[in-house]
Amino acid sequence: MATENIELPSQAPVAEVARRGTGKRHWAMNLLGIALILGLCYWGETVLAVMLVSVLLAFILAPVVDLLMRLRLPRTVASAIAVLMLLGALAMVVYYSANQASVFLEDLPKYSGKIRQELMRFRKRAQTLEALNEGPERGVVNVHATQDWTEVLTRGIGSAGAAIIAASFIPFLVYFMLSWQQHVRSATVMLFPLKNRHTAYVTLGLISAMIRSFMVGNLVIGFLIGLASTIVFWILGLPFFYFAGFISGFVSLIPYVGTLLALAPPLFVGIGHIGSQDFFYIVVTVIGFHVIALNLLYPKVLGNRLQLNPLAITMSALLWAMLWGAIGLLLAVPITAATKIIFDHVESLKPYGAWLGE
Repeated sequence: MATENIELPSQAPVAEVARRGTGKRHWAMNLLGIALILGLCYWGETVLAVMLVSVLLAFILAPVVDLLMRLRLPRTVASAIAVLMLLGALAMVVYYSANQASVFLEDLPKYSGKIRQELMRFRKRAQTLEALNEGPERGVVNVHATQDWTEVLTRGIGSAGAAIIAASFIPFLVYFMLSWQQHVRSATVMLFPLKNRHTAYVTLGLISAMIRSFMVGNLVIGFLIGLASTIVFWILGLPFFYFAGFISGFVSLIPYVGTLLALAPPLFVGIGHIGSQDFFYIVVTVIGFHVIALNLLYPKVLGNRLQLNPLAITMSALLWAMLWGAIGLLLAVPITAATKIIFDHVESLKPYGAWLGE
């Protein structure tokens, strides 16, 4: 009886189909997970924003706590002293700012007429241009509705009472983060399976180093720009040059809108005191310092830690500003940098980390 050779179907196509299906499921699950996280961020904006601000402040105060512990102080006592020092520094800034604001308001009537003249002149020019654009209806000025961006920038702040209640938790969160630092880190690592704990430990360490470098670097850069701006404003004879200089220096660090915000303090206090040529010098100074910080200081101080491409920073600033408003705009860069570090250490998320990187 003759036997026939029967060829079994190859298993390669079946394995290939299974592999492709698994890959698609991974992409779908990753995208679903990212969408879920963004949804949680949107609905829990107040809680998460307060926690992230507390984390950033805790990283700023961590070296102070370490220094106090070298003086044989317990961590709990050192943490309490560090938080009290932070509150004292904030109280001094608020007190000094309030005094300068009161002095400015007292001097404001001295040149309020000049301010009104400048505003009326600007308004007449705007009305003239609007009338010219109307064509046959020349001389008729129409007011067009514009988008109210304050709704976006004030998102996440809410009412004054809610903001005060939320901010009141920050000192306590910072204290517990400092006093329970080692416990929180080890307990967080223990949440992961045994085979992933080393990766989690390394990832947390890199995020900690990045956040500390980001905060310290921004403080140093803001101080340098503020000091240089103060000197230039003093040379130009700008009133309240010391106040406007440091405010301009620090707000210039805000991504993308920092330059416009940095121009506001010196231009406002300069109305009625300086000429148009000095206004030009102020604009050149603010833009020049911003360009120097962006292209020279940031790469030297923060380049090795962040490793984000400009497109990723722009998109993250837009995303977090829409989610959390002004607070999201301030936290966009450290959140995105921390997200990239996590992506780089999770195998299925490495393509996303490569896309965010340089």
